Amino acid sequence: MARYTGADCRLCRREGSKLFLKGDRCYTDKCALERRNFPPGDAGRKRPKESEYRLQLREKQKTKRIYGLLEKQFRGYYELAVRQKGVTGENLLRILEIRLDNVVYRLGFAKSRAEARQQVRHGHINVNGRRVDIPSFRVKAGDLVAVAAKARDLLVIKTALISNEKTEVPQWLEVDIDKLQGSVLTLPNRDQIDMDIREQLIVELYSK
Repeated sequence: MARYTGADCRLCRREGSKLFLKGDRCYTDKCALERRNFPPGDAGRKRPKESEYRLQLREKQKTKRIYGLLEKQFRGYYELAVRQKGVTGENLLRILEIRLDNVVYRLGFAKSRAEARQQVRHGHINVNGRRVDIPSFRVKAGDLVAVAAKARDLLVIKTALISNEKTEVPQWLEVDIDKLQGSVLTLPNRDQIDMDIREQLIVELYSK
């Protein structure tokens, strides 16, 4: 499957906001956005022409990059959100949040979603006692997500736990650090998703 392989920090600079793609680095002075708070490229310092379409496009691109998705998959999630009952934008964010790689990140077992995605692909994560190696797997209320026994001593997971020990786990999840497992208490509501995303702009863009 195709995947963006360029510099993560360029994506943050492009969107003009921290997407937290590099774990601890995003919280330090080494963050590229702190040092060069303008878009990459020769035209980066020029003031862009504001338009309704530009705002909608940038919001969609930002959201897509936060969750590490390419356009085809992201569009597929939007179409799924349209078919579900309720508010389309909130449905979209809920679908993104319940991806297994995001849940692993939210539980604190990885320092970034990219790192969580790698853990899942390498078979280090179990769901309800069974290995799941598909990052896009969508969890359900009542599911138990745990680090596999063979991966409990991995340095990358121990480092992530230390790094995330002061980070609050979302209300829709519950984590047991000693057992390296977490439970999905319920599917998240919009007010339980602490993301600076204006989902209505994405809906407006795709509705054209």
